[in-house]
Amino acid sequence: MQILYVILGLIQFLIAVSLIVIVTMQESKNDGLQGQIGTATTSSFKGKAGREEHLNILARNLGIAFVVICILVSIGGHR
Repeated sequence: MQILYVILGLIQFLIAVSLIVIVTMQESKNDGLQGQIGTATTSSFKGKAGREEHLNILARNLGIAFVVICILVSIGGHR
């Protein structure tokens, strides 16, 4: 059981570092008032997602994975 806890902790660390790198690679969405209203512009070319969409999807998925791993580590840490 201790091995599983160590593996989950390592995975959590790797996801955290990856999430930091992905978030810092994204461009700032500082659009002034347009960003406050809630309108989002997408940069797609002929229906294909651009770099920003891929980074957004990757950041979202890594964030979800990080939360799940955090829950698993906290459950495993209480035993």
